[in-house]
Amino acid sequence: MAQYKVVVVGASGAVGQEILQVLEERNFPVGDLKLCATSRSAGKEMLFKGNTYKVEETTPSSFDGMDIALFAGGAASKEFGPLAAEKGVVVIDNSSHFRLDPEVPLVVPEVNPEDVKWHKGIIANPNCSTIIMVVPLKAIYDAAGIKRVVVSTYQAVSGAGAEGISELTEHTKAVLAGDEVVPSKFQYQIAFNLIPHIDVFQEMDYTKEEWKMVKETRKIMHDETIGITATTVRVPVYRSHSESINVETKRKMTAAEAKEVLAKFPGIILEDDPANKKYPMPLFSSNHDEIFVGRVREDNSLDNALNIWVVADQLRKGAATNAVQIAELVIKYGCLGKR
Repeated sequence: MAQYKVVVVGASGAVGQEILQVLEERNFPVGDLKLCATSRSAGKEMLFKGNTYKVEETTPSSFDGMDIALFAGGAASKEFGPLAAEKGVVVIDNSSHFRLDPEVPLVVPEVNPEDVKWHKGIIANPNCSTIIMVVPLKAIYDAAGIKRVVVSTYQAVSGAGAEGISELTEHTKAVLAGDEVVPSKFQYQIAFNLIPHIDVFQEMDYTKEEWKMVKETRKIMHDETIGITATTVRVPVYRSHSESINVETKRKMTAAEAKEVLAKFPGIILEDDPANKKYPMPLFSSNHDEIFVGRVREDNSLDNALNIWVVADQLRKGAATNAVQIAELVIKYGCLGKR
């Protein structure tokens, strides 16, 4: 079996660590491995398949002779992504920098795998909330078409990185101890609170996170006619994003048909048994790669519409796992080193 030279950029961060774990779990054919990050993380030691690797500072030479570069996101993507691609490395990027570039494929392997084939050196990994939404949407879209989507997200603090995780812990301890809460990563106290504000506010007072879900979904689905509106909310949960999605279909789809379609779709686990209190929750979806779907029911206010509840680990399927799956497609389709 062929092996490949892989560099992980941002290896020491939350997503970078998940990428390494997923590469190992999926037995990705890594020959040579290089771990890169910022200068402040250089020298840190990390394990992969029982071997110790030292994190290097990311420089232009980090990509010399490499086959695949998995970028965990952040400023490094803009600075080093195009440079790596120019050197013939296939860049799979978790940042938002290239996602809406018409020259860059935006890929969720269960939804639009063929788009990998037309890459010109860079392939973008979608926003975590978008990935979690488009997989069940694709199942419904293929069966009944989609006119409109209304989505509200309940996003875990780990979506804001390691700082988000530590801030929830610190705020919780402070509240329980009666101490002053000092927000840093988030706009307000996150413990025992919800914050309907993720990323910066943009046109029409929607946040950038909300617009990502709108624009990225249309690009992935290759359908600009789908009406999409989103409200994104940060919640005091450590891991796994949840989404309440209302889908207006082009033809009538019963809840029973929707459950059947969703259960058969790749990457989805249907958990829908209200009588026995069975439905997806972050508590049980964390550290899994599948997208869990439940509470499937027909909209009581609209003829051709469904309500579904979707939960998935945004560090895994929402980031690391999706990126590694894209790398697997690159190998499968034989499109390494394409420019």
